[in-house]
Parts: sequence; C-alpha cells; structure tokens
Amino acid sequence: VIKCKAAVAWEAGKPLSIEEVEVAPPKAHEVRIKIVATAVCHTDAYTLSGADPEGCFPVILGHEGAGIVESVGEGVTKVKPGDTVIPLYIPQCGECKFCKNPKTNLCQKIRITQGKGLMPDGTCRFTCKGKQIYHFMGTSTFSEYTVVADISVAKIDAGAPLDKVCLLGCGISTGYGAVVNTAQVERGSTCAIFGLGGVGLAAIMGCKVAGASRIIGIDINKDKFAKAKEFGATECINPQDFKKPIQEVLVEMTDGGVDYSFECIGNVGVMRAALEACHKGWGVSVIVGVAASGQEISTRPFQLVTGRTWKGTAFGGWKSVDSVPKLVTDYMSKKIKVDEFVTHNLPFDKVNEAFKLMHSGE
Repeated sequence: VIKCKAAVAWEAGKPLSIEEVEVAPPKAHEVRIKIVATAVCHTDAYTLSGADPEGCFPVILGHEGAGIVESVGEGVTKVKPGDTVIPLYIPQCGECKFCKNPKTNLCQKIRITQGKGLMPDGTCRFTCKGKQIYHFMGTSTFSEYTVVADISVAKIDAGAPLDKVCLLGCGISTGYGAVVNTAQVERGSTCAIFGLGGVGLAAIMGCKVAGASRIIGIDINKDKFAKAKEFGATECINPQDFKKPIQEVLVEMTDGGVDYSFECIGNVGVMRAALEACHKGWGVSVIVGVAASGQEISTRPFQLVTGRTWKGTAFGGWKSVDSVPKLVTDYMSKKIKVDEFVTHNLPFDKVNEAFKLMHSGE
C-alpha cells in the first residue's frame, strides 16, 4: 500500500481537500500509476457541483493526467513499471462489439463499474481516514498515485513533457477529434466553433489542420478572441453584439450557413443555434460539449428534413489506446499544438485555485 497526497471531494459543492490517502496495489489486469501532472476540466467541476447523476462521494476526481507506471497486477502485458503513460477515461479493450466496430470509440467493457466509481471487480483502491474513496471516470488523476484498468492506459513516448501531454487525456483530443474524425472537415470548408475554451481552441486547430478556409470563433467573452486567432480562427464574433439570434447572423455572414459547426460548451440553447447556423442541404453540426443531466435539445424537424445533420462525439472519436500515443507523436513532431493550451502551472495543493481560474475564463 502506498501513502500519498490526493485531492479528495468529500461532498458535493465543497472545495477539494488535500489529504493523505492509501492506494492499494493493483489487482489482476490493473495498473498503478505515479501521476506527474494533471489538468482540470469542466467535467470535474460538474461532478463536484452535485449535478452529475452518476456522481458519488467521497471521490478523487481528475481525468486529464500523465505519469509513470509504478507497478502492474497479474496478467498485465501492454505496460510495465517505468513506462510513461496517459490514463484513459474511455478505455479500449479491443474485444467488445464497440471496439470491433470502426464507427465508434465507446468501449463498454467496464462502463457499468466505472460509472459507479468502482474498479472492474466492484471495489475501490483508495482509502482515507478509514473510509473507502470512490474512483472517477476510471482515472482519478487528482492523486499522486492512482490505479486504473489495464485497458484504460496508453503507453506514450518517454520523452514527452507530462505537464503538457496530460491535456491529450481529454480536452485537446476531444476538440481536435471532433473535427478530424467525427465531422471529417474538408479543405476549403467554412466552420463555426461555439465556445473558445480549451476544447473550442482544439476544434479550431483541427479546422486549420483540415484546411478550412473560414473558421469563425464564437464566444461571449471577447478576451478569448486573440488566442482563438493564434490557433487559426479567421474571425471571431460575440453573440451579445447583435440584436438577432447568432444563427441568423452566421447564415448572413456565410451566404446560407456554415458547412460545419461545433458546440464546445454544453449549452442546449447553443446546440440549437449551432445546428441552425449550418447550410441547408449539407451542413453538419457536432455536439462536443456535455449538457447537464435531464436537459433536452430541440429544433424544428424541418432543419433536418432540409439536409442538415446533427452528430455527437465523445473523446473526439479516438480509439483511445491506439490513438493517444499517435497524438503525442503528432505533438512531438509539431503537427498539433499542446504547449499553447497551458495558461497556468500550479502546485498540486492549489488545485482549488485552478478551478477558480477555469470558472473565471482565465
């Protein structure tokens, strides 16, 4: 058993508490990882808020991390102690019908236990003050050591800077993949990205890599426009600057609508606007942001009858174990940006401050 520091969420709506936790050794087909770096994501904050119906407490949150394998359980063959890895919240077992289908990346092998905050055998590896602490998204990267299923680990280039590539565990991969995998944006396309946080910037980067001719960034925080242009946005607009709905503005700006739109916020009203900003006959809108539980999307069916397509994506459609190492290689060879997404580096015990910076849009 390893004793180390972790940020524990004892209950919903309360700040995380830095505690000494005990991390049990990995069982069969499990891997214990020393987490070197982790990032914060709105998904962590959503669960912490208490609004997540799958949220269970006490829990160790975090799902964008990178580290070194410390030990492995029986039957683990893909990684060994000392390997550099990224834990994956969408695993890839290679055996379920989802893994065998090229159309999806949604491996279901451990979905039920993962959703309950448990390891595949139905138990936990964390204890604190004599209490069992739940796992989160199968990763729990807000701990100096974590235990994950062996199908939830990607072995990456040992030379990669972990304080950067941890972002490939969720945000960057999600936005970038939404463009290159889910939408398959073609050269010369006109694209609109709603929400210019980390995921939105990654979508802009994907549109640029795909050769889109117009990339329109949309956000109510105009302080994000300069960064969006650095990533490849050709223009940026603030919906609050207009008297009419943003979809009407975009339809006028683009002679009938955009070829592709991406909703990177998780707001159902914006999802509708993103679809309705698409061009009749061929426009495709991809939902990337995760809306709160119980919310529903709506539009007039005629929008779809007249040739628009509404799609969704999780983790950018990447088959995780196969794709994350390649994304790291693409970053190392300067094909995709990662360093530019990092705004602040904080010590682990300032994790609550990191959430405040995220909520303030900084």
